[in-house]
Amino acid sequence: MHATLLGVLGLALLGALHAQDSVPVQSDFQQDKLTGRWYSIGLASNSNWFKEKKHLMKMCTTVISATADGNLEVTSTYPKGDQCEKRNSLYIKTEQPGRFSYTSPRWGSKHDIHVVETNYEEYALVATQISKSTGSSTMVLLYSRTKELSPERLERFTQFSREQGLTDDEILILPRTGESSRRER
Repeated sequence: MHATLLGVLGLALLGALHAQDSVPVQSDFQQDKLTGRWYSIGLASNSNWFKEKKHLMKMCTTVISATADGNLEVTSTYPKGDQCEKRNSLYIKTEQPGRFSYTSPRWGSKHDIHVVETNYEEYALVATQISKSTGSSTMVLLYSRTKELSPERLERFTQFSREQGLTDDEILILPRTGESSRRER
């Protein structure tokens, strides 16, 4: 019985590791080109907080800067009511360029972040596996250097989100601040 349980746990762990490794990372990732101002254009997630807050979400601004030790300081400014809220995160580089880790001091969740693809000047597609004591979730973000992105980039975001197991009701194209309409994919 004990050996069977260990075997099942081992297979589950192997499956989880394989799933994380199946998320691609931008080839020839150039961290310095990722820095600067981005707009969050799309957000997809199967987490409970996303399902609860999805109808309130709007486009936000994110500034990425490199730290002296090669990590990334990520500062996002979100509209919240008639105010703005800032959230700072420190993405720790891993041995694989384009892959970072982050632990939320507030929730204790661990984030495995992959810069999936980017051309640095127009868009960036980022996938995150989030693990916490209550379970795990997937999040995909679509960043743009401008507040609009081509239909082809939006479709690529939707397609990639589906490839990560997310459903259409878990995929959202974020409305701009001040827009009342929600555009869902």
